[in-house]
Parts: sequence; C-alpha cells; structure tokens
Amino acid sequence: MEQDVIVRIQNLNKTFRGRAGTVVALNGINLDIMRGEIFGIIGLSGAGKSTLVRCINFLETPTEGTVTVNGQELGSLSKPELLEIRRSMGMIFQQFNLLQQRTALQNICFPLEIAGVKKAAAEKRARELLEIVGLSDRADNYPSQLSGGQQQRVAIARALATEPKILLCDEATSALDPTTTRSILALLKEINQTLGITIIVITHEMAVIEEICQRVAIIDASRIAEVGTVDQVFTRPQSSMAKQLIYPDGKRDRLATGRRYCRIVFDGNSSFEPVVSNMVLECKAPVNIMFADTRDIDGKAYGQMILQLPEDARAANRALAYLQTQNVHVEEGDADAFT
Repeated sequence: MEQDVIVRIQNLNKTFRGRAGTVVALNGINLDIMRGEIFGIIGLSGAGKSTLVRCINFLETPTEGTVTVNGQELGSLSKPELLEIRRSMGMIFQQFNLLQQRTALQNICFPLEIAGVKKAAAEKRARELLEIVGLSDRADNYPSQLSGGQQQRVAIARALATEPKILLCDEATSALDPTTTRSILALLKEINQTLGITIIVITHEMAVIEEICQRVAIIDASRIAEVGTVDQVFTRPQSSMAKQLIYPDGKRDRLATGRRYCRIVFDGNSSFEPVVSNMVLECKAPVNIMFADTRDIDGKAYGQMILQLPEDARAANRALAYLQTQNVHVEEGDADAFT
C-alpha cells in the first residue's frame, strides 16, 4: 500500500563529469522500499550500488529524477530540512569509520553532540545502545582495542544514536570473517524486528542477501536488472546478472557433460536431513553432485545444490518425483540452464 513506502526512487540518473569524460553511474533507477523491511541491493563492483545508497540520503545529488523519503522529496528541501531528514537515516560502512581518538562510548555520543543533545543525556543513550549491541563492558575501549566485529557493533550503535527510521548498510560485512559476518547480520535482523527500523543492505555477496533480506534489487551496469522477493529471485532468477550472482563461478565448465540436471533450493521449509542420500537409496538413482552450498540454521536447511541426474530416464524421473515430495524447490534443466 502507498502509505507503506518509506523510500521511493523515480527515474533517477547520476552522471559524473571529469577530465576523462562523462561516466554514467546510475541510469533510470526506479525502486520502492517498504517501511520496516530489510531490502537488499546487490551487484558487482562498479555496478553503481554505492552511488545509489549515497543518492538515497543525498550525500550525492542525483543528476535527474527524485528521491522521496518518508513522504518528503529530498531535492525540494532546504539545507536545514535536508540535515534534519538525514538524521532519520543512519549509515554504517565497510571500514567502520570510527574516530580513533575516541572511546566506544564517545564515538556513539558524537552524532548526539552534533545534534545538540546534552552530555548526560547523550551518554545515557550511548550506554543503552552499547547494551543493545552487546558491548556494555567495552564503553571505555578505543577502536584499536576492539576486534573488527566489535568495531562494527560500535558503528551500528552510533548509527542508531539519533533514532533513525532507516539504516543504510554499505558493504557493512565485507571486511569481516564469515563467523563475525553472521553475528552482525543476526544483530541487524534483531534491530529490524525489535525497533522496526527499515534496513537497506548494499552488498556484492548473495549469501548476505539470503541471510536477512526480504526483497532484493539486482543492479547491473548502472541499471536495475531485476527486483523481487529473495525467494523469487533465488529460486527463479530472470536476469543474466542474477544468475551470475547466484550460480557459482566456473560452473559452466564443470557442467559441460551430461544431459539432465536439477537444482534443489533449500529455503528453510525442510528439516536438515540427507535428502539426496535418501533419494539415492529410495529410488536406486545415483547422482553426481556438481555444486553444493547448504547450511543448517536452527535445524532448517538453507542453500542450493545442483545434481547431474542418471542417464536412465526412468531413474531420473523417479529421482525428480521423490525430490518434489521433500519440501524443497526443484527445477530441471540442461547444463546451460544453470549458468
């Protein structure tokens, strides 16, 4: 519904002019982001996703088009009005961007100081936020005394200091190891659920989108290639860029032989059990696993697997029929279908 749209981007273009000529960073972007959702924007390096997030809060002014946030068209606002609405949009970055000469507590207080909040009230708010991000005991530590994950938690707390309605995350987990990444994503999901903050995630990693986003936009060469729910895009990618992001690099070479393949998508609806092994035993249908990326989260299966089916048509059909009873999404195709 119309009232649920918190960010509306219409016909947005952004070009940069320099000595080397004109570079088109964004071309004809149209997006609606709904209030309270976790929305992902994914693309390869240079696709335009970081420029897009900077246009959302008008750190970059669009060359053409409009950005409307909470019903206010940003291009029509005065400078004080724009500064005010920016306070409703927190931002976290890949490299944390903490002030090295300030403690964790002082870093979180910084945006409150700029907003004119009194010191005692700012410190009270900062300590509340340290509690939320699980760092109550690190208030007096400097960034150099914190791990990368802890620094990002401080950065998240700082972004929440002014009680934003929207949190912009620009490659917020790219500098972190996989375990720390999962903990930061879990924290963002908890913040979304408990505080109702709309979160916009900019990333080049499909695993990040799968983990926490409800909807996703695929950006390719400055344009939006595809938009949909994560389930829709992951199970039935339409654009070549979506397929490139979802399917593994170099898979075409490994799937160069054989006739029939199937792709199984585990979306959390099935328990984590050896579906493929059970299928082989039940159907007497040996298969080759060409690619697998699955994980167990709270006993539920997530991820995907690509199988080469038996040459025997009856055995292949038995295998497919079995898989379709197992609460997984199954699609069949030849080698080229999954590249």
